[in-house]
Amino acid sequence: MSTLSAGILLFLIMDPLGNVPVFLGLLKNVAPERRRFVLARELVIALFALFAILFCGGFVLKVLQLRPESVSIAGGIVLFLIGVKMVFPPRDGSIFGGPEGAEPFIVPMAIPGVAGPSAMAALMLMANSNPGRTADWSIALFGAWVATAVILLSSTYLYRCLGDSVLTAIERLVGMLLVALSVQMFLDGVSAYLRLG
Repeated sequence: MSTLSAGILLFLIMDPLGNVPVFLGLLKNVAPERRRFVLARELVIALFALFAILFCGGFVLKVLQLRPESVSIAGGIVLFLIGVKMVFPPRDGSIFGGPEGAEPFIVPMAIPGVAGPSAMAALMLMANSNPGRTADWSIALFGAWVATAVILLSSTYLYRCLGDSVLTAIERLVGMLLVALSVQMFLDGVSAYLRLG
């Protein structure tokens, strides 16, 4: 996997366009002058969490004695579930829930909003399958995060310009792409397991 394709995969997993209406809903009870600060803070927390997974994921796998194939299969399953939820969203319109009326802190905006389980699984898989390319994965992660941050920080403008129906259509399209990617990740894990086992 190239650095560019890894960055695109991580960007799709983070799903900033699909998160625009969700994040606006989570911030509606926050004072308008604090919204940008809260969103920026949550994005930075998510970045630190993802880098921690990238650099410590291999160690976690060794401690838990997990094979890369199991992470690939589990990541494919989690990614599939998130993709299905994006194509067929729950009734409340949110992929993840949060407490009503409280200022979001870490959960649900940073984790699992931006740094979700599928992003973490993808990073662990990248770090474990090609440990010598940590610099490439870092560039891919930072690039995907910057693109996500730009979209989410301009969420009010995007929501006004595109409207709910266009953002919903984009989220469903991204969901379909994630489902396809999850199936590929799952099949790669199964075929690697069958080759080695």
